Amino acid sequence: MRRFFRFLNKFFMVPMFRLGFGPFFGNPLSGYIMVLKITGRKTGKLRYAPVNYAIHAGMVYCMAGFGRTSDWYRNLRTNTSIEAILPAGAISGTAQEVLDPAKRTLVIRQILKNAGFVAFLDGFNPYRIKEEELLKRTATMPLVSIQPTGMGSGPSDPGGWAWVWTPTFTILLILAIWLILR
Repeated sequence: MRRFFRFLNKFFMVPMFRLGFGPFFGNPLSGYIMVLKITGRKTGKLRYAPVNYAIHAGMVYCMAGFGRTSDWYRNLRTNTSIEAILPAGAISGTAQEVLDPAKRTLVIRQILKNAGFVAFLDGFNPYRIKEEELLKRTATMPLVSIQPTGMGSGPSDPGGWAWVWTPTFTILLILAIWLILR
């Protein structure tokens, strides 16, 4: 399953968010997703990681569902400065792991609710699972909070890919009009 999500994320979710189509993918069935922009711990290159998220009390939260071996989490431990492309816009911030059990229970439950069918595929029913079982089953999954510090660069900003669909659409429109008038 991890291999499938890696492929899906790299070749579908990240390009869709970079093209500016992120708002079209968030819904209660497929889940609500943001893309983290993290500096690689070994290469120093910018890396992208789609994750489910929740917003609570002015903070953005995400969870490393594959545990502490998740590449994005390991990169984050080296450099806590992060940007996140949310469906409504991009933020920059500082990330840190949440250890408080009460906060973990509250936020992880919301992330799992926001994950849509994926939570159920992983064997979670976020609406019915008891707090003790939730904490036990997610003990190896770090919960990360992102404290917003400013605006991040989104799909329509330099480095984003939203510019691609505008000329493509324009060329296709001109071609369609030309074919109709021909």
